[in-house]
Amino acid sequence: MSERILIAEDEEHLLEGIKINLEMEGYEVVGAVNGKEAVELFQKQRFDLCILDVMLPEMSGFNVCERIRFMDSRVPILFLTAKNMMEDKIQGLKIGADDYMVKPFNLEELLLRVKALLKRSLKSEVLSNTKYSFGGNTINLNTFEAVAYDKKKYKLTKREAAFLKILIDHKNEVVSRQHILQSAWEYDVLPNTRTIDNFISNFRKYFEKDSRNPQHFFSIRGVGYQFKE
Repeated sequence: MSERILIAEDEEHLLEGIKINLEMEGYEVVGAVNGKEAVELFQKQRFDLCILDVMLPEMSGFNVCERIRFMDSRVPILFLTAKNMMEDKIQGLKIGADDYMVKPFNLEELLLRVKALLKRSLKSEVLSNTKYSFGGNTINLNTFEAVAYDKKKYKLTKREAAFLKILIDHKNEVVSRQHILQSAWEYDVLPNTRTIDNFISNFRKYFEKDSRNPQHFFSIRGVGYQFKE
């Protein structure tokens, strides 16, 4: 599955140039020409990296970064901007950015920084998300094995493990159906809402002490799905 990159840049010729070069490297790229559009895209879709201009219409790149960090504390964020003031760089890093480049920039350097951020993010994800425990349940996302609160053992399917990983990575957040489609299903199968609800129902049977009064797995009607510890 290709890494997905969100670019928010109001100079459309520059946006298109960066997009083409990233796609030539094998990435899937989605562009936004203002801050509001960038936030809406991030809410609905899965992204592995965000590249943000600071001076965006409707909502600044700094505000977009803050909104993204509220939704996802881990996705790498790179600022790409004409501002070369040290205080702007410091502000960007303080609110959660991982890197900062000033226009005009060297394209090869940008591609190398993108690659490094994605590699660092993937390594961190692998190291931190192999085993997870909650409510007396333990899940091993590498072996697809789970031990429930009542000591029952379950062998998860690959898709169950992928879905669980998404929910765990975004605990306490509502994950959209679109995000799940792009992550767990990779678009090879397009399940309807009922199919995804069945997965939530199975998780409740495995891991909830009372499946009718769940404490961990929730369906938010018309919005998405949520996991709580």
